[in-house]
Amino acid sequence: MRKVLLVVILGLGVVVASALPRYSGQVVTASPQATAVFDADGKLKLPVGYRHWTFVGAPLTPNGLNNGKANFPEYHHVYVEEKNLDVYLKTGSFPEGTIFVKELTRVLNPAFPDGSRNEPSGRRYFNGAYNGLDVTVKDSRRFAATNGWGFFNFGHHALPYSPWAKEASAAECASCHTAFVAKTDMTWVQFYPILRDGDRTN
Repeated sequence: MRKVLLVVILGLGVVVASALPRYSGQVVTASPQATAVFDADGKLKLPVGYRHWTFVGAPLTPNGLNNGKANFPEYHHVYVEEKNLDVYLKTGSFPEGTIFVKELTRVLNPAFPDGSRNEPSGRRYFNGAYNGLDVTVKDSRRFAATNGWGFFNFGHHALPYSPWAKEASAAECASCHTAFVAKTDMTWVQFYPILRDGDRTN
């Protein structure tokens, strides 16, 4: 009786084990959805969670270095999703659906006319309040007229930003990118070390 029971148990184990590969092979994972969300009028929805994306750099164009009239007198905190950055590092171009978020922050409470201040680390610039958000989206079909990228402004002001933004005219943004960085996928890669030099940490 014990031998029969042992044979039955072992037999069931073999059946279950052999069934597992067939079952696991049928599990379907949800494909990642495009982050960019547009309404029927072509307006872009404010991206969600972008501060958790890969941070690629923060150029600064202060008023103090531009006769008090800088076009963007703030830090530009630039983010891109890791999956799209990975493709760029391998291929040298960004995949369709790539989104860049550029969030602006003013310099922190200037103490000098050039916008700087003194702190224990020395006289310098520091990040202040959030002050605007711009987004670019790569979609060669939708934005064929502007070299495959669409440009959107969610407001250049303190929080909160607009929840939706219409596409900026070519004169507002795309023309400058076309004139100066068309050969680098409409992106100022020279200003961001990880885009310019690649990821050499691994």
